[in-house]
Amino acid sequence: MPHGACVRVRSVTDPVGPNRYRREKTRAGPLPSATITAVSLGKGVRTHREERCTVDDTPEGRSAHETEGAEEAGWYVDERCTNCDVARQLAPDLIHEVDGRSELVRQPRDDAELRRLHAAAFACHTRSIRHRARRPDPLLDPFPLLIDDGVHLCGHNSTHTAGANSYLVRRPSGDLMMVDTPRWSASLADRYERLGGVSDILLTHRDHAAHGRRYADRFGARLWIHEGDLDAAPDADRVLRGTDVVEIDAGMLAYPLPGHTRGSVLFVAEKRYCFSGDSLFWSRSTGDVEVAEHVTWYSIRELAASLTRTVDRLHFEWLLPGHGDRRHLPAREMSDRLRRLTARTRDMAPRPVDFDAHRW
Repeated sequence: MPHGACVRVRSVTDPVGPNRYRREKTRAGPLPSATITAVSLGKGVRTHREERCTVDDTPEGRSAHETEGAEEAGWYVDERCTNCDVARQLAPDLIHEVDGRSELVRQPRDDAELRRLHAAAFACHTRSIRHRARRPDPLLDPFPLLIDDGVHLCGHNSTHTAGANSYLVRRPSGDLMMVDTPRWSASLADRYERLGGVSDILLTHRDHAAHGRRYADRFGARLWIHEGDLDAAPDADRVLRGTDVVEIDAGMLAYPLPGHTRGSVLFVAEKRYCFSGDSLFWSRSTGDVEVAEHVTWYSIRELAASLTRTVDRLHFEWLLPGHGDRRHLPAREMSDRLRRLTARTRDMAPRPVDFDAHRW
């Protein structure tokens, strides 16, 4: 993870100047709500240069899964796929899991399916959704993609965060806050600025800190992280401390939740949206809210204690993780599921980290 030049770490009460940006609607508009879910754990390594949205169409970059008659097929998924699930979430009717990786099961049949496939292509952190004759059409790039009123999915996931989802949430002031970050790109930053600009970058934990400083510097935004993961962003502008809930903006609360990492945090906006990083996610396999017990770097027992301490204070409708599915439920049902999860987590024993653990 990048370490910028260290600067003075200021307190959470330092004054903030206003940001002034204009709002602009996204070009392609939202996908159908049924397809707006989330990405699960993936892997990958890139240098810290700007990650350009290009597709390798050379013969040596083509997949071993190419089959007879593939020249007529057009779209396919190449061998760099890490089985992270993001493509299957954005184009579930076209892309399925086959033999431990994503594979295109059929070609798009209409404009709506083509748009969904482009969303998958532009979100994929390994750029594995490809066409044999042409690159994805930039005019069909839907990101930032509207999920719900005032919340956008950034797309353009980064290899430096294992393909984690990131989000933009609009505040009552009109400013945006970015929760975790997409890949760094000056053109993406320009796109977010047209949407309204970013006043704060909220890092849920160390694994998603990669591009925080660059986006913060680009927008003159405040970079936030918890002290438990401060070594991942030592030049953060705001540092959350301890386990007390902190109101970082009117209606935006930070709930420290050590477990996945020592400095993991939930950010909850307006008692409606919970940006959970890697602490909580919705599992399609179990049909419930879950914790990633196989990918808990710090302590599953500490995570159980954190949930026990926090669960009765958590109220939200949307679960918006970095890895794993998203889910919208009535607040009461979500709270009931969180209480049952807390009880299950207390019974979990520490396990070795499993990099191939699925979150779907």
